[in-house]
Amino acid sequence: MRRGGRAVRGEVVSVTEGAKGAFRHSDGSPPPLLSPESAGRPRRVPRHVACVMDGNGRWAAQRSLPRTSGHHAAETTVIDVIEAARAAGVEWLSLYAFSTENWRRPSTEVDFLMRLVRQVVRKHAPLLHARRIRCRFLGVTDPRIPRALAEDFADLTTLTGDNPGMTLTVAFDHGGRRDIVEAARSLVRAGLPPEEVTEESFAAHLSFPDTPDVDLVIRTSGEQRISNFMLWQVAYAEWVFPPVLWPDFRAPHFLECLHSYQQRDRRFGDVLPTQNGEL
Repeated sequence: MRRGGRAVRGEVVSVTEGAKGAFRHSDGSPPPLLSPESAGRPRRVPRHVACVMDGNGRWAAQRSLPRTSGHHAAETTVIDVIEAARAAGVEWLSLYAFSTENWRRPSTEVDFLMRLVRQVVRKHAPLLHARRIRCRFLGVTDPRIPRALAEDFADLTTLTGDNPGMTLTVAFDHGGRRDIVEAARSLVRAGLPPEEVTEESFAAHLSFPDTPDVDLVIRTSGEQRISNFMLWQVAYAEWVFPPVLWPDFRAPHFLECLHSYQQRDRRFGDVLPTQNGEL
């Protein structure tokens, strides 16, 4: 992570494990999130944070364990991050749990993931509901998904559908390209004239069109790829790439990523007034 200067939109910034200086107090604890008055300009908690939960397999390999052990260890991280995001004031949290490409993995691993995800959903549904979190699942169209798991997804969505708190979106059997193709097909079926196709009308045909653009994407394990994740929604997202593997990622790491986001000037193609010769 950069320890001086200013990180701006579009830069690839890695949050180093155990970072100090601007991102840790001397006792090793994470810094508080910046207040709106910090540095004389607004510093907001990102409204929508998305996580690419990467590194389960490598975590297991480092311990000479089967890959399934890494997936199992990831459960603690998922709950920790959900709680940290909610406590920090994040309004929307999206987690990339299973991609359309993940079906290529060995069938034994895929079967384990299906069973594990069902266990996690059923185990933590009461907690999520008690926290007033609204849960939804992005994707879930492949017929290979076990019916019981799909029903659990639907049940949790119904149970929490009216909750007024943070919205948790779990991307499962998700592919960003597929979502865009499906939105295009929906536009064609709607008979919208070409001249009426705008970014706004297109976005209205995406799955969950009420989802705001992603402000911050966190991809753990140090890998720096988009991996077909919410391609439309991450168009102007900030990215951080902490090297820590997902099973070891905890609330302090999450807060470091939020702090990194708050250091950046989000210009969306514009320039800051002071950089344009204005006061």
